Amino acid sequence: MSQLENIEAIEKRLWNAADTLRANSNYASNEYFMPVMGLIFLRHAYSRYLNVRDDIVASLPQRGGKTRELTKEDFSQKSAIFLREKAQFDYLVALKDSDDRAKAIIDAMESIEADYETLRGALPKTEYQELDNAVLGQLLRTLNPEELKQASGDIFGRIYEYFLTQFADLKAHDGGEFFTPVSLVSLIANVLEPERGVILDPACGSGGMFVQSAHFVERLQANPTERLTFYGMEKNPTTIRLAKMNLSVHGLEGDIQKAITYYEDPHELVGKADFVMANPPFNVDEVDADKIKRDPRLPLGLPGVNKGGKVSNGNYLWISYFYSYLNKSGRAGFVMSSQASSAGRDEAKVRRKLIETGAVDLMIAIRSNFFYTRTVPCELWFLNRAKPEDYRDKVLMLDARNIYRKVTRKIYDFSPEQLQNILAIVWLYRGQGERFIELIARYLGQALAEARACFRQKGEADQEVNLLAGYITALGLLKKAMQPFLDTLTGDEAHAETLGQLEAASQTFTLDVEAFCQKADEEAAKWEKQQHSNEALNEATGLLAPLSEASRDLVRQADLLYKLAVRLVDVCENELAAKDSDLWVSRDITKARKAADTARQTAIDQLKAVRYFHKQAVWLTVRFPDGVLRDVEGLVKLVDKADLEANDWSLTPGRYVGVSPEEEDEGFDFEEALREIHMELEGLNTEAVELASKIARNFKELGI
Repeated sequence: MSQLENIEAIEKRLWNAADTLRANSNYASNEYFMPVMGLIFLRHAYSRYLNVRDDIVASLPQRGGKTRELTKEDFSQKSAIFLREKAQFDYLVALKDSDDRAKAIIDAMESIEADYETLRGALPKTEYQELDNAVLGQLLRTLNPEELKQASGDIFGRIYEYFLTQFADLKAHDGGEFFTPVSLVSLIANVLEPERGVILDPACGSGGMFVQSAHFVERLQANPTERLTFYGMEKNPTTIRLAKMNLSVHGLEGDIQKAITYYEDPHELVGKADFVMANPPFNVDEVDADKIKRDPRLPLGLPGVNKGGKVSNGNYLWISYFYSYLNKSGRAGFVMSSQASSAGRDEAKVRRKLIETGAVDLMIAIRSNFFYTRTVPCELWFLNRAKPEDYRDKVLMLDARNIYRKVTRKIYDFSPEQLQNILAIVWLYRGQGERFIELIARYLGQALAEARACFRQKGEADQEVNLLAGYITALGLLKKAMQPFLDTLTGDEAHAETLGQLEAASQTFTLDVEAFCQKADEEAAKWEKQQHSNEALNEATGLLAPLSEASRDLVRQADLLYKLAVRLVDVCENELAAKDSDLWVSRDITKARKAADTARQTAIDQLKAVRYFHKQAVWLTVRFPDGVLRDVEGLVKLVDKADLEANDWSLTPGRYVGVSPEEEDEGFDFEEALREIHMELEGLNTEAVELASKIARNFKELGI
């Protein structure tokens, strides 16, 4: 991923380019969806193919001097898909304008379907016939940028998910309900820890639950195709195609059946699934009660039925299904409307029966704006039919509504560290204190590594790079470019005060950088001998606080230095007529100014990482100083059956954990606050443009 630190910019550029091409086709956004995702599928599949091909070829057996040909089995073992030459993306990109690109893409899709029976009929084909040949060529080239060709890791996997996200945001298909945000799916998978067994998703959408489960197994250095068996149900044929593509591109296969889960059970997995994972549709009220009243998947009974013979709300149908599919040691994790956890009347009766089985394990409250097409809050439910006896009558309530990261004005998610911190609480609940300690040790070690990377970073040809010294040098070069003109000025002119402030601040910054580097080296030497006991790590977290604070102070100093340097440039140009002097070379000064700004941003990004990782360790050690689970106001509480009964069997975390005390942020980040304001403004401007365009179209249709 280090090769592509600007992956977000690349994703956005690819999306904008692809979306612009829609204007050159006869497709609406919902029709354009499948052909674009088909090409993203091919490009992603080709990326995974290239990543593993050389290793596979090197290990192929030889007989009589001849090497055995590649097979799809070779690639399945590496979680990749086998591609014949005609299906390889470079082949399609290299087609001439005189070639029929639509036919070539269709041939590519058919060759993949011929090798993978589970994909037959799933890949887009005829859709490409409606796209202009030149437009297809441009789209192929757009999805094949130079900077991605040598990328390592699952870069196109991320881009594939990004495109799913964008189409979901446009509600291009099925209201966007086919896609569950990766943050939530990843949290579910990592709480459940599906190491091996049968995984069922009765509302599988685009298959994200399966993919994240496979990623979990891959992190264990194991092959998910050998350990996991996937079964899915989905009512929408287009979404089924999407799910099959998503699985296949990750080298996975699953049995996904078209079914309306309320009335059909094609896999017949009641009592047989090791894991159930799902994000079902919320608050459905049109399920025919007469058709399902004898369904064996409803052992807890029907929730309320209205006068029309319909189930008043389908939430507890889903919850009952998930419970009934589990085997005796099975675990379930699913997204559910926040209304369900405290619903009354007949739904409350079903909830009480579920709680009395002892299978409700933990509840996690998630704030609004995590979904792309709806802003409502939700909760993650976790069931465990093999809960330890000591916990049979207890439920862990975790309120994560104050844990989030802003992605855009409308969309939030969890940072990787926020997700790990939530999981750390679950580990403590499960008595896995060693994992909690390992995480704190990792944060502290990372904070030290980030500190030393400020001045001991490996660059090209393994040469050591000093980012802080590099910034000081860049500022020096900017001042050097101004110096011939500055030498002509007297000490009482308009620039003098700013120049004096700049020189004083530069001296202070240089000294503080030296002290920071020395402190980082000293702490790193101590860290090598550090014991990783809970008590020792608590102490180490406190001892690293001065280094963390120093990194924050250096960020402020670095910003001040640049502002003073820019102010000096402005004073010279606007008040002292520097541009009229032959000694003031504007081109060189502009170049030096940009270089200094780049060096500043690089340095402060690195400095911020020091404080960031230290704060993660602080977040955990302050809340759980003894390395064991305890109730934390506003965050977590282990609730017993008596408490549940006293609260109408509610499973809403906020009802039990209380309100978290307001934390004073002594390290308020003005730059981050400005970024959020800019994000807000950018979003409002985009909406204004869209609204103006819609109004203009409406006027045009009315002939005004």
